[in-house]
Amino acid sequence: MKLLLDTHAFIWLDGEPARLSANARAACTDPDNELYLSLASIWELQIKLQVGKLALRDDLGSILSEQQQINHLRLLAIELPDILDLATLPAHHRDPFDRLLVAQARRGGFEFVTHDPEVAKYPVAILWD
Repeated sequence: MKLLLDTHAFIWLDGEPARLSANARAACTDPDNELYLSLASIWELQIKLQVGKLALRDDLGSILSEQQQINHLRLLAIELPDILDLATLPAHHRDPFDRLLVAQARRGGFEFVTHDPEVAKYPVAILWD
């Protein structure tokens, strides 16, 4: 199964895995699943780190490198069709990063690992409970 992590799911997987649902935690650590993090999430994390709205246990580059080794995390590029697909999404959510992640999950056939109830309103496969 291909899993795309929401930004908060990535943070929790790395630093507070108990905050993930049991189902999400099991899926994310199952070596048979493919685990992805969008560059949009990395961009969001970097912005929040720079403005002081987020603190991580280590620098972002080190965490990404560790997760690539431990959980075989793959990075997902943002492509033009992902951006253009935003025009097809209803206005359930104002967060541009979340909307882009939804578009990427839909286009790429991912299960989207998120605990965000607003994201669950979109026509996207959610993996949480």
